[in-house]
Amino acid sequence: MAVINPSTVFPLAGYDRLCFLKNVVNHPQISIGNYTYYDDFDNVENFQKNVRYLFDFSGDRLTIGKFCMLASGVEFIMNGANHLAQAVTAYPFAIFGGDWSNAMDGKSYPSKGDTIVGNDVWIGYRAAILPGVKIGDGAIIGSYSVVTKDVPPYTIVGGNPAQPIRKRFDEETIARLLELAWWDWPIEKITKYAAYLTGDVNAFLKALGEEE
Repeated sequence: MAVINPSTVFPLAGYDRLCFLKNVVNHPQISIGNYTYYDDFDNVENFQKNVRYLFDFSGDRLTIGKFCMLASGVEFIMNGANHLAQAVTAYPFAIFGGDWSNAMDGKSYPSKGDTIVGNDVWIGYRAAILPGVKIGDGAIIGSYSVVTKDVPPYTIVGGNPAQPIRKRFDEETIARLLELAWWDWPIEKITKYAAYLTGDVNAFLKALGEEE
């Protein structure tokens, strides 16, 4: 059986609510890696609608790596949502123009930078990712989580605000997996090791060691 082409929009035959996401997103400030999929209960077009407050004038980007798994209702809140929390008022007078048009002269709205999701990241149902958050490779974000700060690689987080629950593996194993970066392998090699990738991590590392 041939390997599925990452340019396939709907990789599951007869099912149009799971897509390889890069093929349905067309926003210039959003980048999606190969084989990352999004599953929506209604329509896969909802993903881009759920990237909130992404404006061209804010200049921030959403970048999602390869082989990620995104559940229905996942939201990304971008920097365009930010207000002046340290000012007397957070009210955005200047956006209404007129006599208020100069209210932001010499000032700028706060920005926390780009939002970056690594590779092999699973984001659960209706999780929300706030501006500027960096999610490491192999992390898992629990359903309904509100992620307000960076998530280290291979860490499971959950809650509002999301807190670390546990590491998926010990630190030595995590370092080895990050070094291997299997998601960057040629697809033929990934396919060869797919049965190991879906099994015990020690068996996977042993199989690699024996081949080397």
